[in-house]
Amino acid sequence: MRMIFALVLVLGVGLAGLAVYMAQGQIAQFQMQRDELLAAQASAPQLTDMVVAKRALKYGERFTPADLEVIKIQADKMPESAFHLITADRGSRGEPYAAFLTEETRPRAALRSYEVNEPILGSKITPPGVDAGIMATLSPDMRAFTIMVDVSSGVSGFLRPGDRVDVYWSGQSGQNQITKLIDTNLKLIAIDQSADADRSEETQIARTVTAEVTPQQAAALTLAQSTGRLTLALVGMQNTVDAGPIEIDRNALLGIQEQEVIEIEAPKICTIKTRKGAEIVETEIPCTN
Repeated sequence: MRMIFALVLVLGVGLAGLAVYMAQGQIAQFQMQRDELLAAQASAPQLTDMVVAKRALKYGERFTPADLEVIKIQADKMPESAFHLITADRGSRGEPYAAFLTEETRPRAALRSYEVNEPILGSKITPPGVDAGIMATLSPDMRAFTIMVDVSSGVSGFLRPGDRVDVYWSGQSGQNQITKLIDTNLKLIAIDQSADADRSEETQIARTVTAEVTPQQAAALTLAQSTGRLTLALVGMQNTVDAGPIEIDRNALLGIQEQEVIEIEAPKICTIKTRKGAEIVETEIPCTN
């Protein structure tokens, strides 16, 4: 009996020791996993809130706070002019980061198309109560000036709102036909009657383009358009070079050199008139001066 008791006791102690050993190993594993998780959390990028479209929006379509939602995004990947809040009270700390004010009941409109979960950008939507169009895209103190174009003067069908162009004037100056760069890097805000940068008519030839200009530029372009022909040149997105003054005339283009005209004075002739009866005779004589 004592032998059995001793065996049971020894077996119990062994099992207890094994359990303690296994528990220590499991605890050590849990501690290692905890440390790894804490290290991963410490090195993980910080997240922030960003307002996105809850449904697809087309150009010009109105939307309200009900059409938006908030998702998490890596803080250093937040697009410029994106919103952190859907609504905020006027005068609160969150007002600059909100798409709508709490008391605002007027909708805003999209200045470009949006897909579901795409971030809403302040630069690509209108103010509350304003519909999409030229007025919504015009910068403060600037004017909208329309230029007539065709297939040869309007860079065919490649122009889009938001593109930038150089403007060349061709016309008569004195006896020469000249072409001159009169304005550079003008921002286009509409093609024909559309300010939609996502328009799909890629092969459509525009009849007019509308550029954002200062009042002085508007006056200069008005005069240029009435006295000659305007041609547009599309400026590349990576353009960093100032074109400077550009002017070329027909002779320079064709390599024609104007010949200097030398006036040769005709020899002076002196005469004397004498009367012979009823006839007057004119006779050449040497000139004295």
